[in-house]
Amino acid sequence: MAPPAAADGVAADPWVSVTPEGYYRFVAPQATVHELVGGQPKVVELQGNIGPAGTWSDLAMDPSGTDYPTQVGILDPGLYYYQYTATFEDRTKVSFRNPDTPVAIASKPTWNTFFVPGPQVAWMADIPNAGAVEELAHDTASGDEATSLVWTPPGYDADRADAYPVLYLLADDDQSVDEWTELGRARQVLDNLAAEGRLADMVVVMASVTGDDARAELLDGILPAVQDAYHVADEAASQAVAGIGTGAAHALELLRTDPGVFSEVGAFSVEFPSRPADPDRSQVAAINEGTDRLRIYVGNVLDPSYNATHDLLRTLERTGVEHEFDGVDPDTGGTWDTWREGLRDFASRVFQDGAHGPREGHRPLDAKYTAPAPGSITLPHVDENGIVTFETGTQFKDAKDVTVWANWAPNGAWFRVPMTKVGDRWRVQAGPLDGFYYYRYVVDGVDVKDPEDKVNTLTGVSPLFVPGETDRLLGDVPAEDRGELTTLTYQSQVANEERKAYVWTPKGYDPDRAEEYPVLYLNHGGGQNYGDWVEVGRATQILDHYIKEDAIVPMVVVMGNGNSSNYPAELMDNLVPAAEAAYNISSEPGQRAIAGLSMGAMNTLNAWLTRPGQFGWVGSFSGGLFWNTPVFDPDAVNAETRLARIYNGDRTDFTYDATMNLLTLLEENGIRHEFAGLTVGPHGFDVWSKNLIDFLPRIFRDQDKVTGIDLTAVVPEGQDGVLALSVAGNAVTLDGPQNTGTALRFTGALPAVTVTDSRTAAQAGVSGWAVTGQAYSFTNGTRLLDAKHLGWTPRVESPRPGLAAGDARATALGGGEGLTVPGRLASATPEGRVGSATIGADLVLDVPVDTAPGEYTGTLSLSLFPVD
Repeated sequence: MAPPAAADGVAADPWVSVTPEGYYRFVAPQATVHELVGGQPKVVELQGNIGPAGTWSDLAMDPSGTDYPTQVGILDPGLYYYQYTATFEDRTKVSFRNPDTPVAIASKPTWNTFFVPGPQVAWMADIPNAGAVEELAHDTASGDEATSLVWTPPGYDADRADAYPVLYLLADDDQSVDEWTELGRARQVLDNLAAEGRLADMVVVMASVTGDDARAELLDGILPAVQDAYHVADEAASQAVAGIGTGAAHALELLRTDPGVFSEVGAFSVEFPSRPADPDRSQVAAINEGTDRLRIYVGNVLDPSYNATHDLLRTLERTGVEHEFDGVDPDTGGTWDTWREGLRDFASRVFQDGAHGPREGHRPLDAKYTAPAPGSITLPHVDENGIVTFETGTQFKDAKDVTVWANWAPNGAWFRVPMTKVGDRWRVQAGPLDGFYYYRYVVDGVDVKDPEDKVNTLTGVSPLFVPGETDRLLGDVPAEDRGELTTLTYQSQVANEERKAYVWTPKGYDPDRAEEYPVLYLNHGGGQNYGDWVEVGRATQILDHYIKEDAIVPMVVVMGNGNSSNYPAELMDNLVPAAEAAYNISSEPGQRAIAGLSMGAMNTLNAWLTRPGQFGWVGSFSGGLFWNTPVFDPDAVNAETRLARIYNGDRTDFTYDATMNLLTLLEENGIRHEFAGLTVGPHGFDVWSKNLIDFLPRIFRDQDKVTGIDLTAVVPEGQDGVLALSVAGNAVTLDGPQNTGTALRFTGALPAVTVTDSRTAAQAGVSGWAVTGQAYSFTNGTRLLDAKHLGWTPRVESPRPGLAAGDARATALGGGEGLTVPGRLASATPEGRVGSATIGADLVLDVPVDTAPGEYTGTLSLSLFPVD
């Protein structure tokens, strides 16, 4: 595909392209880079606001052939700014841009930008019939020449009878005026507001007032120049001013020195050069008399002006200055993401009547923020709003640069977030974050596990879980609901050494139970050990949640050491006998499962194929047979296999081709299997944890009690966002779409589901039953529509005591998690189980407005099982 268009007409970077899947690929020629930086660096990185919550982050561009390539994605819609940086052996750094692109931002000459479109950011996209942005040269108060930018609305008429109102936007001290257009996308923001009828018919001037006398710079320099060149009004009622940082402080100071010159004033992330004195009573009266609106904006606690804004608000309240507070923007700090949205809000209000309160979702600012004191934390500190503080000890005090390397890039890729030296320690704050991450430090280019992590000792990374709206299954359940994790020590005749395995047993595990427990042998990947599924993959948390929700068959999970020259022998001759001797687990193939990731998937496949009849349930996560295709008997393999389910990450997962080859091999040999489709993400635990979440509810189930309902979603060409859903056997076309503002919503109904329970009391004991449903990603071959977009509201069509519908499950765009994890359709107690029950559900599909055209197919799986 063609390179993405940059903002404001700046030429796109020829080193950047977009893959069909939506990944942004950066390829810098090595020879050009070496010429630009004056030698061959040790490391080349892409740096930009590509990290978690827009955090400035580094992504390695490892040499390949004659280039330095890398890629990032799939990116959320928005504006991204970036540069390339070379680091030499002595840790000195040189940043640069593609020399074939012009300087986009005068104050940041190595930066370039690109815009990722989407319905969420349509308000900052280019539109036809736009206004114009022109340069205006003028003299400063000191006699030097300066340049401002002037936006005039579509249809601007220099000869009309009424002069145009004018809004002046003041840059911060370290900003150039072109940041308003390149990073703030002021032109697009104003164009869209005008097109929507939400903007007064006005002129907007973007200026910088960085001289010794900011007041004179603005009032005696910029205003007269604008009034001479454009048909703008000069009376107070038609003049407004707003600014960022010190620009905001200058705008506020004009309220004191020149009340009534500007009728409306906005302050974004205000920074006062020195603490201003309170206005006296006469000044307050003049300010209130001459000002129609004073509106204050600030980002979250990562905004450096957060506490200054708190003090400003208290001063305004104490002295009686009338004002509006937009509230704390919870999503961003003192960045252009904050100010761009602030500009959109303020520009839509000036010279118009309207509401005066904060925007929806913004928080009050009732107290100052105090970050954890240096030296007061060891492991990362997470506050109540998901802001995470990392701080090292003093052991890296002599380092030249330290970063935090974690899987917090889009789709679980690893990005480095630079830290800042504070005394003898290194520190950084990021957020708000949400979900599970794993991290380590990189000290002068060398990976270092967090020395303060004394709990997770088997892996090279440390876990970080931030409670929030995502990754619910990866969080801890209450202590009373947890299973038990024990260590099994066994002798390996293959490796000729003593080895260890982790063994998880479910809550209520009974070593003397007459019926042996089914067992899952869960394998780690290359370069890992038996601790990775516990310390990184969150297997125990997933299992605990599923047991608590009666969503899986109670089982024992054995996580052994898969680093072996002969894994099938290591497993069957050493680990399995040791596990069966120590735990109450079955040796029957129908009660045995095996699964693994990467190398562990290869080990899983080899054991399944070369030891036929040993495992009834098989899961392969991002694996394949790679260079070692064993000899096997297809009929013997099929004889005992109940389920073989194959998973892989998307095309950024380097095992993609190996998995495709595996599927071909299985098909050509008639091996029964399922392909789960692609999981969005690269080769990492973000993908594998999702695979385990999908795999666990499927195993050890009576296949006669599992029904698959095929789902198809079709987005026709030329009809953006239109979807139709059909269910095999009972075709259902969802009604809609209804545009909710953030999604296209389709509704329909699940075909009636009938459960018949004719068990005797002796057969059923004290058990009832439950039906769960789980959806799987829709795919059209290149793009995925995640199952989180499908939700339901279960209902019982034949009500009776002891029979209950499950809870509604909202879609991801509706604030829930959809059916990406099993949801209960209905359940019956021992009292209500007997006889036939008819149950159904109202279905809802919420999809992004910009869903790509194509036919998407997926499955909704319903499972029936007894529960106590």
